[in-house]
Amino acid sequence: MRLMRFTTGCAIAALVASSAIAQTAPAGSTTAAGQLDPAAEQAPTTAPATQPEFRLADGIVATVNDQIITGYDLRQRMLSVIAMSQVQPTEENIPAIQQQALQALIEERLQAQEITNYESLKIGDEEIDREIAGMAQEAGVTPEAYMAYLQQGGIRPQAMREQLRTEIGWRELVGGRFNSRARVSRSQVEQAMRQLTEAASKPQYLVGEIYIEANRVGGQQAAVNGAEQLVQQMVQGAPFQAVARQFSAAPSATRGGDAGWIVQGTVQPALQSAMEALEVGQLSRPIPVEGGVYILYMRDKRAGAATNLVSLKQAMIELPETATESEVAAATRRLEALRPSLTCDNILQRSTSEAGLLGSDLGEADVANLAPQFQQVARAAEVNTVSNPVRTPLGLHLLAVCGRRVGGADVPTYRQVEGQLQNQNLAMLARRYIRDLRADALIELK
Repeated sequence: MRLMRFTTGCAIAALVASSAIAQTAPAGSTTAAGQLDPAAEQAPTTAPATQPEFRLADGIVATVNDQIITGYDLRQRMLSVIAMSQVQPTEENIPAIQQQALQALIEERLQAQEITNYESLKIGDEEIDREIAGMAQEAGVTPEAYMAYLQQGGIRPQAMREQLRTEIGWRELVGGRFNSRARVSRSQVEQAMRQLTEAASKPQYLVGEIYIEANRVGGQQAAVNGAEQLVQQMVQGAPFQAVARQFSAAPSATRGGDAGWIVQGTVQPALQSAMEALEVGQLSRPIPVEGGVYILYMRDKRAGAATNLVSLKQAMIELPETATESEVAAATRRLEALRPSLTCDNILQRSTSEAGLLGSDLGEADVANLAPQFQQVARAAEVNTVSNPVRTPLGLHLLAVCGRRVGGADVPTYRQVEGQLQNQNLAMLARRYIRDLRADALIELK
């Protein structure tokens, strides 16, 4: 994403209201900036005591193809960023808020222009009303109280409604255009599930993330400075989720920065070190990485899931421990001849329809609780495959591995993993879409 810089004519000349807060980080860990209050994760619904005032240049501040962005538009979006994130404007952070607001307006203009190419994509007032109702419900107030809160912060209702109209239209456009491309195959989901199983014994971290992209804010040092400001604001009480939605460039921004459970060793070393050092409830100081800066919020930690669960079905020939070698060999030949035609779907029907065979659904069990002879198959075999004959004191068995997952609290199901992968793909395609629109657009800053 290309960097768009303000000219001096568009720069903020003064901050009329709102005083600066202290920038001294709490003493203690060199990694942690402070402790966050989990109860403050949602944005407050009371308006600020004073409405921030900004003195901006009048007239046009930018053009996006044939559409303009005025000083009024920019001020409205800055007020929206402040209200939604609960970041208090200071002389130090106003430039970052201004930059964030301008970039958001540029992308909004590009999105609105693209939406007009699709005549069937019309967003009515009732859809906007539903969106506002959902936002109000999340904040725990009525739609009327929510809009009144925004108005007290200086945000005009019509400006907010037009912003939401574009957001809804863009969401529908991206979904309609890319949903089929974002779908994931069964093998991709199963691979992700296998990775979860392999990671079951490793430490895991439930993390909130904010990523400040250097190219978007004026370079790496600007990203570090902006992250420092956000950290101080959150330590002072700005809700992490609200700040993430407004400032983060990570795909998790739409979920309030929720990165989910992160397995040890799957992130960059600088982030891994920070996660190991942070205590539950602590917010990190800015963590520079290539291309930007991260802020991490440690929501929870765990040593790893305690159980690996596997779903098994079997076909078997009963053979006592006293069976002769020739009897075992004959049973082995019969099962090996049958094995290529068996699947998880037909193994029970086939085994119960042939004389001398027994079939049973062993259900889902912890691998550690299985018979020793079954454990190797349960751990190593691919899902939807049938094992070679396995000898036990009861007989000779063919084991069909029909599912495998990690057990324990908060472990995602197959459908949840599938949804997460699809959402990741859709977010990537949407970012590529807006990047291409920016590359083809004529964007001028005044």
